[in-house]
Amino acid sequence: MLKQRVITALILAPLALFGILFLPLIGFELFIAAVMGLGAWEWANMSGMKSRPSKAVYTLIVLSLCLLLAFQLPHDLIWYQGSLNSLYHYVLSVAAIWWTVSLGMILAYPKYSSVWRKSVAIRAVFGVLTLVPTWVAVVSLRTSLYDIDPLYGASLIFYVLGIVWAADIGAFFVGVKFGRHKLRPNVSPGKTLEGLAGGVMASTAIIAFAAMHYQVDPGRIWLHILVGGITVGVSALGDLNESMFKRCEGIKDSGKLLPGHGGIMDRIDSLTAAFPVFAFCYVTWMA
Repeated sequence: MLKQRVITALILAPLALFGILFLPLIGFELFIAAVMGLGAWEWANMSGMKSRPSKAVYTLIVLSLCLLLAFQLPHDLIWYQGSLNSLYHYVLSVAAIWWTVSLGMILAYPKYSSVWRKSVAIRAVFGVLTLVPTWVAVVSLRTSLYDIDPLYGASLIFYVLGIVWAADIGAFFVGVKFGRHKLRPNVSPGKTLEGLAGGVMASTAIIAFAAMHYQVDPGRIWLHILVGGITVGVSALGDLNESMFKRCEGIKDSGKLLPGHGGIMDRIDSLTAAFPVFAFCYVTWMA
């Protein structure tokens, strides 16, 4: 298992780096749309869709929505005079609302879940609200200030990846060593409050480094720390959200696309929450 995980990671990491750093913007949009399409196939399974045709149709819907947004709004019009296009801003606002609703669902689970838990259609809609805004968020960040510095947006993406991965690593080691109090045992028995605290502490170093790297005004450092903390916290929410839907469907992994890692959604669950919420905060308060 460990060997498979290492081999898969060694293959995927260079692909991700290449896609973020070297693909032209239209290629990057298609690349992220493809990832969301793979996530949609697995979400269809978590929603209760059993047949391949129904999964394929759902995947096509999610992929089409991403591509429609890409071709509806050329990448050079995503930002105008430092402001994000209103359509993309609206999608990020909807995502912020969805993750607030998701938090309530997780806190209440399994109470008050019978309506959506028994409905394939409602769970499928939840997938659209998770995956499409992730595409919008990643593309919005990548194109930020592109005409001034083509790699500035890439640095924002790496920032989110860095604090989320640091939080995951910190949460794992602190949770294993000191974890005593379960975070949401009805949703994910392995998550602990101590692990969450360890993840937040581990990500603090990257948040501080980023503040220095971007030469943040001292009077606005608190805002960067707040947004970074929110991003880390909501990344845990993304993990719990996927665990909740897998538990409803009685499955351990979202899929088998990544040997040793499970499915695509098992690797990006935290990011599907972190990217839209960070992008919303960035566009609203920091851009």
